[in-house]
Amino acid sequence: MSDIKQYIRRILIIALVIYVSFQLQVSIFGQIPLGGVTPNILIAVVSTYGFMKGRRYGIVTGFFAGLLLDIFSGGIFGMYALIYMYIGFLNGLFRKQLFGDDLRLPMILIGASDFIYGLVTFLFLFAIRSQYDFYFYLMNIILPEVVYTILVSIFVYYIILHINNWVEKLEKKGSDRIGNY
Repeated sequence: MSDIKQYIRRILIIALVIYVSFQLQVSIFGQIPLGGVTPNILIAVVSTYGFMKGRRYGIVTGFFAGLLLDIFSGGIFGMYALIYMYIGFLNGLFRKQLFGDDLRLPMILIGASDFIYGLVTFLFLFAIRSQYDFYFYLMNIILPEVVYTILVSIFVYYIILHINNWVEKLEKKGSDRIGNY
């Protein structure tokens, strides 16, 4: 029974992280664009959960983060859920290479994820409508967003790392108490 409580607690915490990140992305950071772009905080969240917890968490986190964007974007429904789900999966492949406080791999993965997101978004939203100025989109949207996302992701990564460590301590305390009976 305790495993179910721990699982539900973890899911609720991840849902809260996704919701707060979404709110930050569309409200605060949406109001202060740098160079005409805003950071993609949800990519940072999905990537971080993917490489911290594995493919399954990456897929689920990506699906729900993307679904939230789909609901509020008014675009092609399901597009963001699919993109974010694959990004979570790809980041989950790097789970064994993560070493806690080392920022190099997480920032590379988050940057690569945002770059992939930009490319796929270009293909879905612009190339389909015969707007082929890829170089302009790359230099003015994709690359500046990648840089901005990486800068913001430093904080996002450490916050999620601390939340994850806190949840694991709670789970360990709970299993220690059960083992003592």
